[in-house]
Amino acid sequence: MTRYIIRPERSRLCIDARSSLHPIRSETDGLEGWLELAMAPQGWVTDEVTPKAHVELPVDRLRSGNALEDRELRRRIDARRFPTIGGDLTALNETETAGRYRVVGDVTFRGVTRRCEDEMTITVGGDGCLRLEGRSSFDIRDFGMEPPRILMLRVEPEVTVTVDIAASPQG
Repeated sequence: MTRYIIRPERSRLCIDARSSLHPIRSETDGLEGWLELAMAPQGWVTDEVTPKAHVELPVDRLRSGNALEDRELRRRIDARRFPTIGGDLTALNETETAGRYRVVGDVTFRGVTRRCEDEMTITVGGDGCLRLEGRSSFDIRDFGMEPPRILMLRVEPEVTVTVDIAASPQG
């Protein structure tokens, strides 16, 4: 088993939402955390040990490029009370596609934890670093958050979160 540390400066998270006027995209680096996996020499995750992982993102890193939307988002999230979004891996299973895995985990947002499941691609670079890429959709109302309304702008409750994570072996 190897412990990998997420490289915040090389990892990205994007949140895409729709509004009544235009799409809203918030993109940031700054994901923090770790993974513990056993990798086969061929580059896939083995089942020798149960994979574990924890990721966090400081809410104040979320930026859409529109100060009014960002301020409203932080207010709705209650960023002072809930300064991070977190995730913990509970299961990782191979799919029929090489390098693709069914990922199950608990996402905590605004103090509410929900079980989530989707697919992710995991690749190993020549330097032994991992790259994890995945996308999942969430209804923010499941986390106790009502969609923002800013003047005439109405935001839809369904958002798509995309991650591109770089992780280096610890040590």
